Amino acid sequence: MSDKLIHLKTDILVVGAGGAGMYAAIAAARNGARVLLLDKSLIGRGGATIMAQMTVAVAIGEQAPDHWTDHLADTLTAGRGLCDEELAATLCREGPDRIREMDEWGVNWTREGNHIKQVTAPGHQVPRCVFVDFLNTGPAVARTLRTRIARTDGITRISNLSVTSLVTQNGCVTGAVALDLGEGRPVTIAANAVVLAAGGLTRLYQRNSASVNMGGDSYALALRAGADLIDMEFVQFFPIGHLAPRLVGMDPIMWDPFRYKLGGRLLNGNKEEFIERYGATDSGTYTAPRDVTSYAIVKEVEAGRASPNGGAYLSFEHLDEATLRDAFGPVIDRLADNGIDLTKSPIEVAPIAHYHMGGIRVDETMAATVPGLYAAGEAVGGANGANRLSGNAITEAVVFGERAGRFAASAAKSNWNPAAARAGIDEIRNLKTGGEFPKGRTFGELFGELQNLMWEKVGLLRTDSRLEQALNRIREMQALDLPALKPDDATAFALGKQEWFDLRAALTTAEAITVAALNRRESRGAHQREDMPDTDERQTHNQCVRLDGTGLVLETIPVRRLVHDPIPAGDDK
Repeated sequence: MSDKLIHLKTDILVVGAGGAGMYAAIAAARNGARVLLLDKSLIGRGGATIMAQMTVAVAIGEQAPDHWTDHLADTLTAGRGLCDEELAATLCREGPDRIREMDEWGVNWTREGNHIKQVTAPGHQVPRCVFVDFLNTGPAVARTLRTRIARTDGITRISNLSVTSLVTQNGCVTGAVALDLGEGRPVTIAANAVVLAAGGLTRLYQRNSASVNMGGDSYALALRAGADLIDMEFVQFFPIGHLAPRLVGMDPIMWDPFRYKLGGRLLNGNKEEFIERYGATDSGTYTAPRDVTSYAIVKEVEAGRASPNGGAYLSFEHLDEATLRDAFGPVIDRLADNGIDLTKSPIEVAPIAHYHMGGIRVDETMAATVPGLYAAGEAVGGANGANRLSGNAITEAVVFGERAGRFAASAAKSNWNPAAARAGIDEIRNLKTGGEFPKGRTFGELFGELQNLMWEKVGLLRTDSRLEQALNRIREMQALDLPALKPDDATAFALGKQEWFDLRAALTTAEAITVAALNRRESRGAHQREDMPDTDERQTHNQCVRLDGTGLVLETIPVRRLVHDPIPAGDDK
């Protein structure tokens, strides 16, 4: 590692440059702040937004009568009583403004006649979800925001820079320390406010739909800076992730729009519909919530009614090619290149880790519990409660991103504190200390073990015994494997160092999930306990996790309800 330090300064530091981070940078800059936008990968090319292929939930009411309060009602129903209602209301109320703003920026939402076309997605009572096309909505949003970033003064973009720690002084976040992944040099960044928008944690699971950089960085950074996390136990599993036959070059969660647009039939290994056995209604239309559908598939597999590869069938055999091609065009040809003909045989699907409802605890300004720290997108916890409503992910990214950037810019002072750079020296020393790899063990081996552990012990179906086993092994890895794995400084590049910090963040986040899951002694939404299958209304509370001198501390807090009733549908905003 190079001894040459780099010192940067800015008004607002935005960590993570997916949809939420880019919107935060735009909002901060247009409110007068100097912004440094950085990402582990290329700006606007990492994170979850660019991977999202489907729809965006927003009550613009152009396809059918709708109102943001109706969207809120569906969001709260999906959240099983645990949504932070102020955050959920903000998401639903401001969603239309962000979607129309991006429309002005040229995102090209699909239109039907003279209005933006909307479709019905699972959990929604009306056609509410907009899209660009069914497989490219996320890339179109990311491209639009990248273009807007390039046209906005006051934003400096840096790729391949990985934040390893936030710097705090007198209880306030005043900057960060990062690793230059190309040169192997440490970087200190002094900032008047920091926005964490580095995504979620689903890479911690063996089967996942995550990009490579979604290993829980935002949560670990916030915890180590003294901030609270909330609802860490709620990991959403997308029920119909692709399982078989082999699918190359296409997203494993692509089947959602196929199913709810065309009524694909979800069948067990005996070719029977089964969702009704688990308290939901489906019958060929995709109306069952994701948590119920995932649970139902797993239970059918356990009962010996699995498809050949251990999942369920998704069948479109009742449709002809013309209908499929009319709905999805050239996608049918891409499926044919993979040897898949939906008119002749079903595909196999199974749950896959997809989203995290928990995250950094924030107020309505997106401010964390530590002054100077803000969060946006999937890094934020609380708005979705125990289960996220389909289509709310990109809405959450752009609404919370805009608010985080705007309020951070408003709170940041123009005077830079030069002590912030000096305060990062301890972390720089941490970056530069080294050891030897233990007995040939590698990052890949240990990270793979963690993914398997989380999938098997802290996955869709949980028990006290499995959670305790997971927690013990996670803490053992933190105490023994992680210190021994730290690489030396022999290489000019930072890959070994980066992997070490990735593993540290992943273990910190995995511990937080497991501790929270152990303490929630009921089944609710995405948190399913086989040993406690019922929902206990006495546990209608949120859980906060924070770090103190002895380790993780967990606290239950009341669910934040709306201070005022929302404006009834049909009234003026």
